[in-house]
Amino acid sequence: MKQQFDVAILGAGLAGRLAAWRLVRGGLRVALVERAGPDGAGAAAHVAAAMLAPLAESAISERRIVELGIASVDLWRAWVAELNAEQADEPTAVDPVFFQQDGTLVVWHAHDRGEMPLFTSRIRAVSPPELVAERLRRLDAAGIASLEPALAGRFQQGLLLEGEGQLDNRGTLRALLACAVSAGVHCVWEAGEIDERDLPRLGIDARVVLDCRGLGARAAWPAEGAIGGGGGGMPGLRGLRGEVVRVFAPEVSLHRPVRLLHPRYPIYIAPKPNHLYVIGATELESEDDSPMSVRSALELLSAAYSLHPAFGEARVLELNVQRRPTRPDHLPAVRVDEQARVVRLNGLYRHGFLIAPAVVEAACEVVRALADGDPAAHAVPASARWPGMIAPVHGNAVLH
Repeated sequence: MKQQFDVAILGAGLAGRLAAWRLVRGGLRVALVERAGPDGAGAAAHVAAAMLAPLAESAISERRIVELGIASVDLWRAWVAELNAEQADEPTAVDPVFFQQDGTLVVWHAHDRGEMPLFTSRIRAVSPPELVAERLRRLDAAGIASLEPALAGRFQQGLLLEGEGQLDNRGTLRALLACAVSAGVHCVWEAGEIDERDLPRLGIDARVVLDCRGLGARAAWPAEGAIGGGGGGMPGLRGLRGEVVRVFAPEVSLHRPVRLLHPRYPIYIAPKPNHLYVIGATELESEDDSPMSVRSALELLSAAYSLHPAFGEARVLELNVQRRPTRPDHLPAVRVDEQARVVRLNGLYRHGFLIAPAVVEAACEVVRALADGDPAAHAVPASARWPGMIAPVHGNAVLH
């Protein structure tokens, strides 16, 4: 016998969990269906550094990512407070979500000082001028030491990107699921590789389907320029390999994310609670998901050691590899098939935690409209309507 739901969400990664929590809190009956288990180990978000750094990311991304990131940092601040409040009285509550907004420190070694003007020029070219004027602050050696005493005397110049933050990625995934389930979300785990056509055999009848499967939805994202799912053009969705190291370093005391500029292997180091540090990230144009190479591990760990020699005594906990779902323009997209009543969200790329709240909020507005029987499902509120992100489709063809 099938159960009736307003929304069935495919995929319990970051986007799927965020959407389930937001929609069930809005009064909808929600089913969350995942091919694997509840630990989220197969999701890209499970290995992410979860840095909320729109200004820093503007050095390698487009203006839209900066704008989505700014909106999402504000949402994260409010949503983390809500998540922690919802769990406070639960007897089986998970730990409070770690959230920090103390800025990003950017440093470079003296022989790499030429990287700084390149970095700042890219930021100024992409980010809103008022944001740069407000948040980009130059530091001397004393300024660096006052922010990060562990780096005193190691760098003569630096930058502080104020207002940026970070989360604990795995703690966030656990809290989102716990709060969603507490609010009434029905979960189906170990469902295997499925799409919306498989829901009836899982006992689910949903008025609307929200597809958040990442690379698992590749078949639903045809090549750009293809008609009706035909070949040609760039792949509509592909995976880009990212590599991240997690270490335990009790002898290192960093209080905020640090980015080290370097011409060959720029890295970030994100300090998490209990002396854990996430170091990343190499990025390769590859669908390979085999274990990390020796070269990548050496580059990441050597760069961390050059930042602070105490990383030489750190214990390597994980060498992680994950493929990030990426569209040809590296921008997220929400595709709406009103006839099939399916909404597809994908393409978060390397910016998952940075932009997920704003993207998920837009997708949820479309889902709510469809669930309410609104034929003009793309007429979402202006605050959630990012130009070009939401588009109607019929089958696999984007309508213009």
